Amino acid sequence: MELVYLDNNATTKPDPLVVEAMLPYLTDWYGNPSSIHRLGQRSRQAIDEARGHVAKLIHCGESELQFTGGGTEAINTTIRSLLASRTPRKRIVTSTVEHSATRELCAQLAREGAEIVQIPVDSTGALDMAALDAAINDEAALVAIMWANNETGVLFPVDQIAAICRERNVPFHCDGTQAVGKLPTDVRALGIDVMSFAAHKFHGPKGVGAIYWRRGMRPRPLIIGGPQERGRRGGTENVPGIVGMGKAAELALAALPSMTKVAALRDDLESQILSRIESAQVNGRTDQRLPNTTNIGFSRLEAEAILLLLSEQGVCASAGAACSSGSLEPSHVLRAMKIDEKIAHGAIRFSLSRMTTQHEIERAMEVLPAIINRLRAVLPVGSA
Repeated sequence: MELVYLDNNATTKPDPLVVEAMLPYLTDWYGNPSSIHRLGQRSRQAIDEARGHVAKLIHCGESELQFTGGGTEAINTTIRSLLASRTPRKRIVTSTVEHSATRELCAQLAREGAEIVQIPVDSTGALDMAALDAAINDEAALVAIMWANNETGVLFPVDQIAAICRERNVPFHCDGTQAVGKLPTDVRALGIDVMSFAAHKFHGPKGVGAIYWRRGMRPRPLIIGGPQERGRRGGTENVPGIVGMGKAAELALAALPSMTKVAALRDDLESQILSRIESAQVNGRTDQRLPNTTNIGFSRLEAEAILLLLSEQGVCASAGAACSSGSLEPSHVLRAMKIDEKIAHGAIRFSLSRMTTQHEIERAMEVLPAIINRLRAVLPVGSA
């Protein structure tokens, strides 16, 4: 069956050049980068080269980068480190629409005594900047807010957030996971203090991420047990993964201009859905969002049913609603936006990449209208 992959915010296909770059470090060049012999130093050199490529992607110094075991570890490391360094301050300012890596960590930190202040969004997913300004006071230990929402693609004004934080002398951690590799990124120009991101969102391997620490920051390691990563993360480095992240960063930087083509494909898909399927609506603002993402709600349907039928036809997408303990609930993002539940329950995220083709868009539109019509035909009249 032909595969149509429109779930790139979940993960992207590793670029063949990334896989090619990684393979030698899984076979011939397997040395430990902490070893002084030639084989080990070959691995050390590969890590250094990869760090350089990632630094160029986000416009930072190589010494400001720390590799991690993924985006979630990066978020846990940064938030816990910043909170510990700001004692006795306990207030963490975040938003109501953060990724679960931030949300669940903040919930745990609340149980440990932290004060969590969640800044709301409006019906378009835009952040309440007045509420943010008021929350960043003398009690604030840090601000932890994403750049791009993983479900809707809506962008937050991270440069403005950084400016407020800098004025109040409060460190700003930005979850850049969905933005890096899709948007031009200059952490210094943005004024971000700390940023976390992951390789598998821009055609790199899973299980490797990175943290940008602005020069002068004093990070505290989450994982202790060795001097690796300038003492920031103990444990033998994942050399193949880091090499893959470096290559993916190099390719992503070169491919940034092509994201305008991705946006055009996304707009084509979105306009076809809205024109051909009744009672469909875009969730989230369309003027400030990622070039690859659209979240569309299909009224009075369940996302899981749509996704299962799409999957039967070889089309991969994801839900704006999650199934928890056997009961269907709209996602926390759409709830925070106060999207009508009749729409939120049937919300589907389509996320493209630079590998997405026009043929995939056409194939998706060959099957989606029929699937929606089929489900609506069996839905009881007046059913919510």
